[in-house]
Amino acid sequence: MTSRPIRLLLDEHIWFGLTEALTQHGHDVVHILNTEQRGIDDERLLARATSEDRAVLTYNARHFVALVRRWYEAGRDHAGVILSISLPPGELLKQVERLLETLSADDLRNTVRWLQEFR
Repeated sequence: MTSRPIRLLLDEHIWFGLTEALTQHGHDVVHILNTEQRGIDDERLLARATSEDRAVLTYNARHFVALVRRWYEAGRDHAGVILSISLPPGELLKQVERLLETLSADDLRNTVRWLQEFR
């Protein structure tokens, strides 16, 4: 059985060029700024990602940790949340690619991971 690859939804503050760079390497990535829902709140962002079976990549650890905790307590599933500190574009790309090469969608489901685990 092959493991399903992670599909990503990038939060607004993530480097916009990451979408194209990852897509060129064969990854399924959507940046929220490329959708009609730019500017939505974090709850709606996670709900959209969940409905599309996408993990969220965000710099917004403060809000997303609390949000995922509320979802867990309510018994709600999600495709995963990847938290990161702000990184230069090249380093961000390198770490995201390592994460995508290391984990499957099933590994990430209902978890919160720090991108910096994949330096």
